[in-house]
Amino acid sequence: QVQLVESGGGLVLPGGSLRLSCAASGFTLDYYAMAWFRQAPGKEREGVSCISSDDGSTFYADSVKGRFTISRDDAKNTVYLQMSSLKAEDTAVYYCATDRRCTVEPGRGPVGAYFKSWGQGTQVTVSS
Repeated sequence: QVQLVESGGGLVLPGGSLRLSCAASGFTLDYYAMAWFRQAPGKEREGVSCISSDDGSTFYADSVKGRFTISRDDAKNTVYLQMSSLKAEDTAVYYCATDRRCTVEPGRGPVGAYFKSWGQGTQVTVSS
């Protein structure tokens, strides 16, 4: 049974950093792309970043490019999202998801409809 569990969310000051983790179980991460999405209150879900399984290519939404970094540790079956220079508008529930490949929309990151398995999310709040 595929299971994804996010952790690492919390309250952070504007300009601060957080690292989110997504621990995968029930499948071998090596053969799957992993992605991060987020959803703020009253807004639609937004693709944030994706990392492929074959060559480790990474993709980012323009809104986070240069501030967020996605990485994966297949030995630990875990994917990470390092977030820096956080802004109030980054406040959202962050979800990880998996599929065979990264399906992305240029400038807007991964496309949620193509990802089949999802975690429960972790809250990130950026506020002073």
